[in-house]
Amino acid sequence: MKPLLKLSDTHRIKRLLRSLKLNTVCEESRCPNIGECFGSGTATFMVLGDTCTRACTFCNLKRGKSSLPDPQEPYHLLQAVKAMGLRYVVLTSPTRDDLHEGGAEHIHQCVRVLKENLPDLKVEVLVPDFKGSFQALRRVLMAEPDVLAHNLETVPRLYNLVRVGSKYGRSLELLLRAKELAPHIPTKSALILGFGEEWEEVLQVLKDLREVGCDLLTVGQYYQPSKEHYPVVKYYTEGEFRRIEEIAYSLGFKRVASGAHVRSSYRALELSLFLH
Repeated sequence: MKPLLKLSDTHRIKRLLRSLKLNTVCEESRCPNIGECFGSGTATFMVLGDTCTRACTFCNLKRGKSSLPDPQEPYHLLQAVKAMGLRYVVLTSPTRDDLHEGGAEHIHQCVRVLKENLPDLKVEVLVPDFKGSFQALRRVLMAEPDVLAHNLETVPRLYNLVRVGSKYGRSLELLLRAKELAPHIPTKSALILGFGEEWEEVLQVLKDLREVGCDLLTVGQYYQPSKEHYPVVKYYTEGEFRRIEEIAYSLGFKRVASGAHVRSSYRALELSLFLH
């Protein structure tokens, strides 16, 4: 796919995205890796709006009531992906507990439109927990994404402080059910470190992920978005991140990215290369 826009032309890309009313996590989160990912033909789009119905204390998304899904969004995505000449797309969304089955049908449509029109494009979906609805999960998987991701984010002890409204066991079960429903689709998860977790707790999360068959893993450092967000308790060294990566590989993860600036979609294309 030949791009109509040069990925180095950030301003033109931003104008295109605004004209199509599309959100990218790359911009919304002020990701430090935006140039590297855009340059490799990868981008992360946030569908279903930019407002979350939950109140995770580490996240910088807006909270509250959002608009109804835009039925044209799948086609706007297609237009942007073609113009940018992307090879790998990650689709994520805010948690939309206000929608039927968390907006799973809309996510399905976004994946389907991209896959049907761009057969060489790889599409990863990073989904919320759908409040435990496995019918919603099944609907997303029916669109045949190339990777199904769901982030645990932190250790179970800190869920009530960091992931308000989420449940560790429910998130693990989602990853397990994804493997049962579509064993040919790799699963992926992410951890953010620095909330005050203990080393042994981190290792137990890695083991829990492998027990449910999780294939891909990213681990990064938490940076406090503002004074109102959860404070950083610890900054990990690069040596500690390398050690986590070594342990993760020893447990059987197929691909791991671990480092201070790593985010859940970091090097998504590279992490998926074992598929080919």
